[in-house]
Amino acid sequence: MASRLLSCAAASFATPAKHTGLSDSTTCYPSLLLLPSTSTVAKLTLRNGSLKCKAIGDQSSQTPLDRTVYQGIYGPWTVDSSDVREVILYRSGLVTAAASFVVAASAAFFPDKSLLSDIIKQNLDLFYTIGAGGLGLSLFLIHIYVTEIKRTLQALWALGVVGSLASYTSLARPAGENLIQYVIDNPSAVWFIGPLFAALTGLVFKEGLCYGKLEAGLLTFIIPILLLGHLTGLMDDGVKLTLLGSWMALFVIFAGRKFTQPIKDDIGDKSVFMFNSLLEDEKKALLDKLEQQKFGEKLKYEEM
Repeated sequence: MASRLLSCAAASFATPAKHTGLSDSTTCYPSLLLLPSTSTVAKLTLRNGSLKCKAIGDQSSQTPLDRTVYQGIYGPWTVDSSDVREVILYRSGLVTAAASFVVAASAAFFPDKSLLSDIIKQNLDLFYTIGAGGLGLSLFLIHIYVTEIKRTLQALWALGVVGSLASYTSLARPAGENLIQYVIDNPSAVWFIGPLFAALTGLVFKEGLCYGKLEAGLLTFIIPILLLGHLTGLMDDGVKLTLLGSWMALFVIFAGRKFTQPIKDDIGDKSVFMFNSLLEDEKKALLDKLEQQKFGEKLKYEEM
């Protein structure tokens, strides 16, 4: 994340007034202040008995943005231009993955000898590559508080990409088939590409859990059920087509609805990510400062 962290101590522990936006001179909370870019510096001034902070320097990121100050667990934060860029790229990756998948999967519903079906089947490897790339972009930019979970999803994606490449070069290409057709004809090949779709399942599970999206929740079950059904041979073609069609429709809805959400939703609590990026001694200093703030506010409340 391009934002730089500034930790400020207030002159008193009085609770600052709630802000609805940023001004040229913003009262620093005794916690975190997120500056717009790595080249931005802060100017501190004392005004009306309290410490003030003002961002100066690089103004390139001062584009029309959501100026609301959100209160996070570790302090206030705002949305800057790098956040907007990352979220748009994250959502664009999902749209790319969904569009590629839907186009490739639609070949299963066209007549075998149709011109459109032939064109799609001749380019299945291309659609697969584009879709995997879009998913990889989204997994690189996804915001998950637990870093280990994010790294696991990325590792699954990487394993799936390696498995797909190995399957194509060692199995599908020598057999004169594209990768998708080879997996259809040889269900055991799901073992090679499966981790890629496990990563996708993890992503939609996270989206369904965080935002209560029905389509994401349904995809969490449909994706593994279809792949396992094909792998084990326990599912007939009619059921496979039904699940595949459902997957296509839900994936389009899921990707499209991402652009109806506020940008801040895909950022999450930015203060958590900034806190996690601190060194251990910096984390301890910040936590001590927050404890002092809470203690001061408690004393003031008891005196009232």
